[in-house]
Amino acid sequence: MKGDITRFSNPDISFSGDSTAPDPIAKWSGTFFFSKRLLDILSAVIGLVTAVVVALILLVLNPFFNPGPLLFKQKRMGLWGRPFTLWKFRTMTGDPSGAERGPVAPLEEDRITALGRFLRRSRIDELPNFFSVLIGEMSLVGPRPDLWSHALWFRDNIPWYAQRIRVRPGITGLAQIRGGYADQIISINRKARYDYHYISRGSARMELYIILRTISVMIFGTGAK
Repeated sequence: MKGDITRFSNPDISFSGDSTAPDPIAKWSGTFFFSKRLLDILSAVIGLVTAVVVALILLVLNPFFNPGPLLFKQKRMGLWGRPFTLWKFRTMTGDPSGAERGPVAPLEEDRITALGRFLRRSRIDELPNFFSVLIGEMSLVGPRPDLWSHALWFRDNIPWYAQRIRVRPGITGLAQIRGGYADQIISINRKARYDYHYISRGSARMELYIILRTISVMIFGTGAK
């Protein structure tokens, strides 16, 4: 699978979202769509119950190791480029300047708290995402949704990026388990190509592969910042 990632060099692909762009999800069957959504709902119920338990624990721990609000929300780009609100357990301190990080600026790791670092490494901070999965704004597996302002810049400047909005964004995806955290041009380009590989070759087998690899990532903390 990894070797196939480098084969996307078709110069006729359009990244502007116009009607001439090929549909990368044309091969997704109705059965696959249905089973994928069913898995989303089942995982969301389990994920939200887990999120409530974790929230109660964090309410006790946060005052000592991660002072501040329990939750954090951001405007992200979803299916067909529509905005939606993504909720996460907060892992960073607030930015005193109130400035928003640029689309290719490095992650401000100095703002990540000690407890927040554990939450990010284990992906526990993503549990509130399951609310978006339950209401149909996200899927368990799919391209990771980017901050709205970053996604607008990526759409106009990163090849293959515009194709990813043809499916629901996911809590985990091929780009996350193979490429890790992306905050530079090279890694963002790589992420877009992994996402295109996923949406153009989506299958139950790939979904299972991504889910199993995600469990490994949660245990060993690879690819997290």
